[in-house]
Amino acid sequence: MKFLGIWLGGLGRHPIAAAGAFFLAGVIFWGGFNWSLELTNTESFCISCHEMQEFVYQEYKTTIHYRNRTGVRASCPDCHVPQEWVHKVVRKVQASQELFHWLKGSINTAEKFEAKRPALAAKVWASMLATDSRECRNCHDLEFMAADTQAAKAGRMHELTRGWKMTCIDCHKGIAHRLPKGFDRNAVLDLIHDRFEAEKTGCSQCHTGMAGAGRK
Repeated sequence: MKFLGIWLGGLGRHPIAAAGAFFLAGVIFWGGFNWSLELTNTESFCISCHEMQEFVYQEYKTTIHYRNRTGVRASCPDCHVPQEWVHKVVRKVQASQELFHWLKGSINTAEKFEAKRPALAAKVWASMLATDSRECRNCHDLEFMAADTQAAKAGRMHELTRGWKMTCIDCHKGIAHRLPKGFDRNAVLDLIHDRFEAEKTGCSQCHTGMAGAGRK
């Protein structure tokens, strides 16, 4: 404490040196903080634990987000960590509870993981809904989609969802990881059918050769 008092007193007598010291300390702190932030924002960090490496990562490796004809990949942080700094920090703080469950061994076996998969998936889907699929739209944006070059049904559905105020995760669940057991795959189709009927949109929008205005 005596040394600290002498040091602070010295800085008080040399304000320029004091300002320089505090500036240097701030740069070191800020650099260290951002370094640690980016270090934990890599795929290698995400799969450094047994749970991620053996379970969800193996599923992801079978999907188009991992391997495709163009070689452009969306890795773990691309989908699960915001790019904007403030949102990224908030997500990192929230992730602290994941470290707790890792220490606790909450999902350290396949059986435990599958038992919690519905709750884990629902949490991620709810987050994506709340942010209007923000991380999806970092790469996929309706405003820049050439609907006429997509498959006919896909192009039409993307155009429709623009007006329906739907977001990516409304339809695209299970594209990087297996869906939970018991998941109702027809729920989205039922929603779309109901919208078609309410708006008197013809079935031929999706079903080639059908001309009816509603579902039969």
